[in-house]
Amino acid sequence: MYSEWRSLHLVIQNDQGHTSVLHSYPESVGREVANAVVHPLGQALGTPSVAGSESLLKTDKEVKWTMEVICYGLTLPLDGETVKYCVDVYTDWIMALVLPKDSIPLPVIKEPNLYVQSILKHLQNLFVPRQEQGSSQIRLCLQVLRAIQKLARESSIMARETWEVLLLFLLQINDILLAPPTVQGGIAENLAEKLIGVLFEVWLLACTRCFPTPPYWKTAKEMVANWRHHPAVVEQWSKVTCALTSRLLRFTYGPSFPPFKVPDEDASLIPPEMDNECVAQTWFRFLHMLSNPVDLSNPAIISSTPKFQEQFLNVSGMPQELNQYPCLKHLPQIFFRAMRGISCLVDAFLGISRPRSDSAPPTPVNRLSMPQSTAVNTTPPHNRRHRAVTVNKATMKTSTVSTAHASKVQHQTSSTSPLSSPNQTSSEPRPLPAPRRPKVNSILNLFGSWLFDAAFVHCKLHNGINRDSSMTASFIQILLSYKSSITTQASMEFRRKGSQMSTDTMVSNPMFDASEFPDNYEAGRAEACGTLCRIFCSKKTGEEILPAYLSRFYMLLIQGLQINDYVCHPVLASVILNSPPLFCCDLKGIDVVVPYFISALETILPDRELSKFKSYVNPTELRRSSINILLSLLPLPHHFGTVRSEVVLEGKFSNDDSSSYDKPITFLSLKLRLVNILIGALQTETDPNNTQMILGAMLNIVQDSALLEAIGCQMEMGGGENNLKSHSRTNSGISSASGGSTEPTTPDSERPAQALLRDYALNTDSAAGLLIRSIHLVTQRLNSQWRQDMSISLAALELLSGLAKVKVMVDSGDRKRAISSVCSYIVYQCSRPAPLHSRDLHSMIVAAFQCLCVWLTEHPDMLDEKDCLKEVLEIVELGISGSKSKSSEQEVKYKGDKEPNPASMRVKDAAEATLTCIMQLLGAFPSPSGPASPCSLVNETTLIKYSRLPTINKHSFRYFVLDNSVILAMLEQPLGNEQNDFFPSVTVLVRGMSGRLAWAQQLCLLPRGAKANQKLFVPEPRPVPKNDVGFKYTVKHRPFPEEVDKIPFVKADLSIPDLHEIVTEEALEAVRSRRESRWRFRDI
Repeated sequence: MYSEWRSLHLVIQNDQGHTSVLHSYPESVGREVANAVVHPLGQALGTPSVAGSESLLKTDKEVKWTMEVICYGLTLPLDGETVKYCVDVYTDWIMALVLPKDSIPLPVIKEPNLYVQSILKHLQNLFVPRQEQGSSQIRLCLQVLRAIQKLARESSIMARETWEVLLLFLLQINDILLAPPTVQGGIAENLAEKLIGVLFEVWLLACTRCFPTPPYWKTAKEMVANWRHHPAVVEQWSKVTCALTSRLLRFTYGPSFPPFKVPDEDASLIPPEMDNECVAQTWFRFLHMLSNPVDLSNPAIISSTPKFQEQFLNVSGMPQELNQYPCLKHLPQIFFRAMRGISCLVDAFLGISRPRSDSAPPTPVNRLSMPQSTAVNTTPPHNRRHRAVTVNKATMKTSTVSTAHASKVQHQTSSTSPLSSPNQTSSEPRPLPAPRRPKVNSILNLFGSWLFDAAFVHCKLHNGINRDSSMTASFIQILLSYKSSITTQASMEFRRKGSQMSTDTMVSNPMFDASEFPDNYEAGRAEACGTLCRIFCSKKTGEEILPAYLSRFYMLLIQGLQINDYVCHPVLASVILNSPPLFCCDLKGIDVVVPYFISALETILPDRELSKFKSYVNPTELRRSSINILLSLLPLPHHFGTVRSEVVLEGKFSNDDSSSYDKPITFLSLKLRLVNILIGALQTETDPNNTQMILGAMLNIVQDSALLEAIGCQMEMGGGENNLKSHSRTNSGISSASGGSTEPTTPDSERPAQALLRDYALNTDSAAGLLIRSIHLVTQRLNSQWRQDMSISLAALELLSGLAKVKVMVDSGDRKRAISSVCSYIVYQCSRPAPLHSRDLHSMIVAAFQCLCVWLTEHPDMLDEKDCLKEVLEIVELGISGSKSKSSEQEVKYKGDKEPNPASMRVKDAAEATLTCIMQLLGAFPSPSGPASPCSLVNETTLIKYSRLPTINKHSFRYFVLDNSVILAMLEQPLGNEQNDFFPSVTVLVRGMSGRLAWAQQLCLLPRGAKANQKLFVPEPRPVPKNDVGFKYTVKHRPFPEEVDKIPFVKADLSIPDLHEIVTEEALEAVRSRRESRWRFRDI
């Protein structure tokens, strides 16, 4: 950035402004002159009665001569008052640029800029380390620094030349004290934070009032690179860059972007009058002022500065060992702080707000190896909430970790707020990146070089590189260029340093061999890996990422997820913690790292204690992130089937030629490993939230397996000609990486995908096998570890209810096991002491009864078994009455002899519902209304709404009550639909304890089916007699015997006339017509 500009190193070295004419005289002469001249001036300032009087110096000549003496006085030992008086005089005189006083000489008041420039150069002598380092020099230096701060803040007449001299003065005194190796308890260690803080604050003020020219920026960058072995340099750099970033985001992305809030102490470093253009320019220059932060991981680079080289050879001329410098032992912590600062900036650009300082961080840090630091916490934690961050030194000092580990650490103490508490859990959801966040490529263009280099610090890469043509060229180029650049850089540094380092070490590890630094740079490397994971997880839909970035990121994941001899537990935990949404971002080629993630999950989830990770992260958070990753991996075998994953690196991280990573594998062959991880995680998980996630995943994998097998069977039964072509690049059989199972040898491209799945399931785990394993595990833990926990119990009962609906053939013994375990669970909960009975407990019992209803409804044949029916009915009796009629060897206690005492009315209602389910629903489910409701959905409103007759309304119903428990609603009118209006009809709504039933009745003389096909009824006429059949006899039929005719009539017999004498022809015709009309009416 400043390659075409000259540095001011030579200007600073050749400047003799800090020398006095008295340096040409013997030391005794200079001391006597300084004591004689400075004491009156200092005493005049220190005496209140004289402090307000005019200065003793009147002319310009007198002032300049006195300044020569004071300049020499600042170099004297601190055993007297001379140096103090010199500092008092100069700190009083430089206030001429702020507020002139009578004690300041008149020439200084007239030309303050000129004299202040000379005073600043003279004050450099005060910061030269003395043999008798003590608190007096530190106190005087702090007095000067406070005066400089006040001068820069309040002066409004300071010229540009004065600003430039002031910046060079601060650079010079910082370089004098901070460039050499740190001495324990020395002046540099005590003043480092104040020195670098004043430098950065004054530099920011200069950027506002007279922006420094490129030579000054270049000089500052070169000098700061020599001070990086001081923790305060990185801490103050992080503070300033975070404060500038907060201002930068405010006007770059607008008010809708999540604010990046920093402590008020840090925000006050940025002058309010600094405009947006100045903020942008200053931010970019300050970001690169630390040079490459990855250099902090290489002691050879840090110790190659000129000041280190001066002390590199001892008096005898023999080179010292690097690890003899105490300051180099702090480099791991400084490197971690630098990566933590960069991580904070990345999260600010992603719009991820940070939580309070006592929350779990995003990346694991070894609490037993990080030294104490008063650094400002610029940590971007992994589960950041949308909350403003307020991190300062006070919170870091107060947020300490458990004191149980303090006794285990020698010369080091536990680090504070950036470190996680092992007992802390958090169920809050992770915050999402801002919608208006920049693209991944943009962020990586800014920070990618540093982060990728830091992520591969001290990685042991082997030499063999796969040059398979199927691999992308960009990946090979990146891998080769990265290794060559590291080797070249390290070789140049070692040649320039000329140290006696072993060449064998350089060959085995191109970078500096840090074996002599225990627990070296894993924390900073883990921070960089976690930050890169968060960057790639923030990819937007449809966003393109450069292949070079993707290839290096996948190489990072493969290296970080190693579980062999090169395993790095902080890095492994960091990748897992920051990668839950990684497989949901649609990253191109992300499936190549699936086997490595599975191997890492096999290490973490089945481990109950996680003892190797407890010192770095919260085990609960680590397991939760692992479970989230597992949830995103479980659908892959079913979705991709026989598609083969690419081979990324072949033999790079393992010397075993038979390593499964080197062989192409199908996604389907990973199913068994994923299921085993899921089962192992459930067996070892203790956190309720994590357990519920695992139970949900278990139900999903069983349902998906059953559905896929059902579809496969249907397609095979319909015909096997629809073979799916394999996406494999080779024709070899399936890899046996899933646990040594016997795999078919027929090439995948020649076999149907469904047949391949069926063979795999038979040889490893089918849906029935998964169902049985799930039932056994859940029922066993439901009646042991989980029965005290409400949330887990409810989730387990919900899982069992879901498993009951899976259409897979399993043995009746397994189904009976599920029903029996639920019954045992109800017995245990009901038998708990009365003080423990609560609403939550009763909710658990009600949920168990509901689960029992689901199992009985889905598997009604289970009640055909006498022992199962007996057990279920005993549980129902327990829920209704509060006790069983017969317990073990006791006599039967009949219903009339028992006093009902149910656990609660809710439990009683649930038990009665179960009894109703047994009596009414078994064998008749689902009802005509569908499985959504066991009762009829028809009511009075529905009948009125869908009736075709306008005469039906709510008053048409008649209601009756039976046995004080059943309500009958009767509608004695036809509905106007398929019912025949000429026949009596009635619609009955029956409401009782078992629900609501609807019945429609109609009187029909014939079945409805026969009536539909029958024609209109026409009476048959009387048949015509056939008189020509048989013999015909002429027989006169008489109503009375012939003897009656022989009896004579008397007058009474003739009193009744005959009919033919009374009825006339007209009367007969009238009767005949009336009869015909009646017949016609009847026919109508």
